[in-house]
Amino acid sequence: MHAVLALETSCDESAAAVLSCGDDGRPEVLASRIASQVAEHARWGGVVPEIASRRHVEALPGLIEAVLEESGLAPRQLDAIAATVTPGLAGALMVASVTGRTLAALHQRPFLGIHHLEGHLASVRLADASPEPPYLVLLVSGGHTELIRVDVTGSMDRFGRSHDDAAGEAFDKVARLLGLGYPGGPAIQKAAEGGDSQRFRLPKGRISLPGGGFHPYDFSFSGLKTAMLRTVEALQKVEQPLPVCDLAASFEAVVADVLVERSLRCAQDHGIGELVMVGGVAANQRLRTLMQERGRHLGVSVSIAPLAYCTDNAAMIGAAALERLRNGACETPLTTGVAARCPLEDASRLYQGQPAF
Repeated sequence: MHAVLALETSCDESAAAVLSCGDDGRPEVLASRIASQVAEHARWGGVVPEIASRRHVEALPGLIEAVLEESGLAPRQLDAIAATVTPGLAGALMVASVTGRTLAALHQRPFLGIHHLEGHLASVRLADASPEPPYLVLLVSGGHTELIRVDVTGSMDRFGRSHDDAAGEAFDKVARLLGLGYPGGPAIQKAAEGGDSQRFRLPKGRISLPGGGFHPYDFSFSGLKTAMLRTVEALQKVEQPLPVCDLAASFEAVVADVLVERSLRCAQDHGIGELVMVGGVAANQRLRTLMQERGRHLGVSVSIAPLAYCTDNAAMIGAAALERLRNGACETPLTTGVAARCPLEDASRLYQGQPAF
């Protein structure tokens, strides 16, 4: 059996978790705690990096103490200590990274630096019945919208991505435009419940190919965001009260439709019968329902990360660390720093003996 302590502070959620796994490789969450900063950042309409870092410093020690006590494991009983080291807000990343490396040195445990997106990909393994690779992953969050094929060997190939705003970022910006507050995803979903999703015709952003035509799997949400702005401005000019529920529903519907349509097309075109959806936007109920309904119709099996593990959390970081241990990954050098940006394709560099950054 392997057991790990995992830490996550890449943005505005302070989190710690203890996980274990047996010979079957299935991760079990023994304890998981999250300290959310949403209420504080909501005052500013988005995450303030300096505030986030300070709150991580305040919250993380208590979270670690709580999960170790709840799990019944002492640091010496752990196989490794893991922490997110990239990508994210550099100052925020430093809190978990320095804490994790210090604990690893103090208790003479291996340290595993984890790529945040790899954590999201591993979150589906926390479901009661999780799929086995190969499968196609739609990773859709506040900072990323990507289509990634995960092979049986653990290798990852990206088939599609957003060229501008990520879907979650678009939700936040449109929610602010409509006066719905932060975070945008839950706010828009709530407002859309009473709205007419067909009232406003909004564009499905596409990416042109150099030789003509459009990329079949890539995404663009900046045009949709601009269309929402122009629609709101036109309504305000004629002094009409904003039909916020209809606007929210129309926006949510087109985002869900684009994500589902291109993801399933990619799966079919590449002969992949299993599609996995992870990330914060994967918590959106319209998107979850539409993906499952269309997947069944097209014969593509759809698995979605549990709601509790869609947004940032340490359990997904622990699941990724356990997978690395199971595949024989060496530890990450304690001299490794953090990086605000790092492509997922470079995640294996974290375990090659030399600091990746």
